[in-house]
Amino acid sequence: MKNNIKKIAFIIAMGTTAASCSKFDEINTHPYNVNDSQTQPEYFFNKSLTDAQQDPNIAERVFVLDWKTAGRQHLSNGLATGSANDSWSAEYWKYSSQWIGNINLAINKSEVQLASNAGFTYTSNMLQAARIWRAYLLTEIADNFGPVPIVNSEGTNPTPSSVKDVYAYALAELKDAVNKMDLTVGTDDAIKKYDRAYQFSWEKWQRYGNSMRLRLAMRLSEIEPGKAKTEFEDAVKFGKFIESTEQNFTVAEKSGWDGLTGVMSREWNSQALSATMNNIFIGLGGVSSSKQVNAAMIGSIKAENYIGKKYDKQFTSLTNDPSAGYWLDGLPNKIDPRAYKAFYTPGDFTNPNFSKYPSWTNDAMTTKSYLVNAPGDTIKLDTKYTWNAFSLGSWGDKGSKNNMFNIIVGKVPALSQAFRASASSRIFFANWETYFLLAEASLRGWNTGTTAQAAYENGIKANFAYWGVSQFVGEYLNSEDFNRVGTSVKFTHTAEPSSTHTMNYIDGYTNVAGTVNIKYPVNNLYKDGTIKNDILTKIITQKYIANLPWLPLEAWNDHRRLGLPFFENPAIEIPLTNMPDLTSSNYMTSNIKFFPQRLPYPSNFKSGSSDGYSQAVTLLGGADNVYTPLYWAKQK
Repeated sequence: MKNNIKKIAFIIAMGTTAASCSKFDEINTHPYNVNDSQTQPEYFFNKSLTDAQQDPNIAERVFVLDWKTAGRQHLSNGLATGSANDSWSAEYWKYSSQWIGNINLAINKSEVQLASNAGFTYTSNMLQAARIWRAYLLTEIADNFGPVPIVNSEGTNPTPSSVKDVYAYALAELKDAVNKMDLTVGTDDAIKKYDRAYQFSWEKWQRYGNSMRLRLAMRLSEIEPGKAKTEFEDAVKFGKFIESTEQNFTVAEKSGWDGLTGVMSREWNSQALSATMNNIFIGLGGVSSSKQVNAAMIGSIKAENYIGKKYDKQFTSLTNDPSAGYWLDGLPNKIDPRAYKAFYTPGDFTNPNFSKYPSWTNDAMTTKSYLVNAPGDTIKLDTKYTWNAFSLGSWGDKGSKNNMFNIIVGKVPALSQAFRASASSRIFFANWETYFLLAEASLRGWNTGTTAQAAYENGIKANFAYWGVSQFVGEYLNSEDFNRVGTSVKFTHTAEPSSTHTMNYIDGYTNVAGTVNIKYPVNNLYKDGTIKNDILTKIITQKYIANLPWLPLEAWNDHRRLGLPFFENPAIEIPLTNMPDLTSSNYMTSNIKFFPQRLPYPSNFKSGSSDGYSQAVTLLGGADNVYTPLYWAKQK
């Protein structure tokens, strides 16, 4: 047993040595309250997998307020403007240690049983599934903080390992576990309930493990292209991936307050449409809103070349958001078909997925709002059947004069109730991600057994099927229409948009019509801002949309790795305290210092394990702050 304990991987240092040992002992006996000879690996497996779904306490802080914010899946400042919350990070650090501690116990228990011939026929396969799940948990926390421990040493706080070593370890574990899984071994019906994802279907675990190899290998594509290619191609040779809906790694949510409660269920989180997503959605795919909305909304659809009403006294313009300064007093002419499914339209009260959250106010049902010109002088607006997304950042005096900006609920599109009622299934890995990974790898010239175009189009088809909009997929795949950031859908359409496009608008104060040349934004993070519509941009754009709303961490990861898709800079009407490098003189350019790169280590790690903290920061290779990029991310 002593030697096996030494092998237990990755119990995060939570404080003093005594505290770490105490936590280990607590996990070993809780919640089953039985002695060691009576426990089984599946109990700890279930505990780890279930709790990692994130109860409302940690889900609100990490999944919603950190990951969805950094991944620009909704409108929020916080981490997106450089502000990390130490108490939230401390909670995530603690929770992660428990999830990983429990899966380590499942692994340890399986190894002990196998070594003493006390296991069941399925024990070896359960061991491999546990190793696959541990590889996910290990890389999840490394993707947030950076260097973390891999191997726990007995009696002392664990030593952190570099992100490079964490990934090497996880990739090796995945390969070995996938190859050792024996599909001729059956699953005992009595244990299926302890695996909420796959009910211990060994083939599905094998597919998930191999698709995870694709994900992690691709993460290294910019920093270690040789290793990334070798690892990816080796996974391809194995041949089994998540390719169909029934193979997706999902866990059903339920109402309450535990690990299975919906991760996006807190009513006070508005989760309004972000400007990033809106600029990607509008025009993309060329599908008319008239084909998508109900009859009552048809009259609100605007002309294709109309950008809205200009209110430059109440809407910020100090951002490279191409839609900044305008309010669309209706619905966009064309929009990606998934937009109306993912977000409800203000005033669309007959929509079964309209969210009335927060239920203790009438904000969601109130579409009337106003802009302030001067004391006693207001402009009254009705947001019913309108489609807008506000820029994040500092709006200064303009924000104080914009009541919609102050109370966004009911005034802008927000997340569908389908994802808020704890009645969905959280997705950890879906078939469309496999296809988009294969598409990117094929584009890079790696051997994948498919073509970039076929994989790209299969990824879109799979995600359209998930959203129930497959009737539009043919038109969508053949569209050469540009969205607001200059990207189209059709794989073979790689023509670049012109630098500007002429749009009509109405002066909101005088009602005088005019025209304006709207610039397509320059994404300096990708190919020095010279490219907006190449194939990689298309692939990552589609992957980004498909990641909504279940995989915000992956959306953030791709942006950190590639600078794709385009994320607008926060508005800078007033300097942002936590983003000092962004100024009123450089807000039209993109820079990694304008986007969060990681979570700083929680202060209790620093105070509880000063040596471990110092080692982790040294391995990080930069200051322990939001803007130090991880090993696999863009460095400048």
